[in-house]
Amino acid sequence: MRNLKVKNRDYPRPELERPKDGAIIWGLFLEGCAWSVEEHTLCESWPKQLFTAYVPVWLAPVQHRVKPPVEKTYSCPCYKILTRKGVLSTTGHSSNFVCAFEVPTAIDPNHWVKRGVALFLSLVY
Repeated sequence: MRNLKVKNRDYPRPELERPKDGAIIWGLFLEGCAWSVEEHTLCESWPKQLFTAYVPVWLAPVQHRVKPPVEKTYSCPCYKILTRKGVLSTTGHSSNFVCAFEVPTAIDPNHWVKRGVALFLSLVY
């Protein structure tokens, strides 16, 4: 997965052509932090802002992918809705958990774990 450059920081939905492989997704929201467009990394959220928009992400299949360095990558969980719980299926997976995104960070990833940072597909309260 790799992040794309965006034109507008307030509404990250660039006009992009369909990629040959994979898919571009947008409309994700971050809780507990924000995304720095200038630095391409997680940063502290702005005052009184609980949720922030996340940049579009290109989900591309890669064979023999080399994992990024652990000390510079936060494994950010992504959930369907704000309640971080779901019903366990027969496979042992939660019905609310989608996947984990490898998000670049300049700060120790444990900092974001302690803050409870997560991505959400929907902000339905």
